[in-house]
Amino acid sequence: MKASPNTTNRASSRTRKRPVELLLSPVDNVHLANLCGALDENLRQIETALDVTISRRGERFTFHGDAEQAARCSEAIQHFYKLSKASLSVDEIQLGLIELLNRPMRNPSSHGASPALMTRKSDLHGRTPRQIEYLKHIQEHDITFGTGPAGTGKTYLAVACAVDAFERELVSRIVLTRPAVEAGERLGFLPGDLAQKVDPYLRPLYDALYDLMGFDRVMKMLEKQAIEIAPLAYMRGRTLNHAFIILDEAQNTTPEQMKMFLTRIGIGAKAVITGDVTQVDLPKGQKSGLVEARRILQEVRGIAFSEFAAEDVVRHPLVARIVAAYEAHTKMLEQVSK
Repeated sequence: MKASPNTTNRASSRTRKRPVELLLSPVDNVHLANLCGALDENLRQIETALDVTISRRGERFTFHGDAEQAARCSEAIQHFYKLSKASLSVDEIQLGLIELLNRPMRNPSSHGASPALMTRKSDLHGRTPRQIEYLKHIQEHDITFGTGPAGTGKTYLAVACAVDAFERELVSRIVLTRPAVEAGERLGFLPGDLAQKVDPYLRPLYDALYDLMGFDRVMKMLEKQAIEIAPLAYMRGRTLNHAFIILDEAQNTTPEQMKMFLTRIGIGAKAVITGDVTQVDLPKGQKSGLVEARRILQEVRGIAFSEFAAEDVVRHPLVARIVAAYEAHTKMLEQVSK
């Protein structure tokens, strides 16, 4: 007798929601405590990242949710249990989940190992196949565009590559710039001298440098002008030789500003342009220089393009789901408008 479609749908739904169970062996209470974290905080992080519910009795775990996600959760618990000789921090859990979630992507082995970078953070490397590809593009090309949603490591990895190039003496200075455009609000008059007025716009670049080189070293290099951080308007009329140049928040450049920036690149220089084309803060009707540059330069030899997606987000697990939800909402609006 042939099952009705409704019966089949109900059966498949039950299959998708069937709990997955895991029994950890051999049991070690210290390892188990390190895995779960204080008040099971590590388990909560895994639940949030994978959108599942975890139940536990001793070493026996039950995962409720989508069958594929529950299976991934089981894999994650086993992975972290092997690493739980010492306490696992929330950072280690979140970063480990990003790597685990990106293993099944198409042809992950084709990207190979992540390039090693000489920075203060010895464990810094590409966490996803796209991040690894991005690092390789930067090392192999003189101009690289990195676009995608917030939290995908576009700016941080670019600054890490700049520090690496400086430490290896491949460049003689680092130049970091971004357009001074307000994000959806009018700040009005800002007190202080010119440097103090533009400093808030450049703060993310300072933060990345402090993290990768240390505060004292960055301050010394700023004094020696081995590191320069300036708004984009300061770039006009200059030629930057033997420098590693990063243009951040490039979606807020005009086409004229983008052309001006790209023509500043001199002998022995390397440039990385980063931005998120979904977060343009230019006045309504103003074209984004980043969008236009991607269209015009797509076929130019020697220029690389890296496009990130929600699964490349290296922040709190909820950020990736927030990005995915906004992308789905945008697609729905596009379909309705057609």
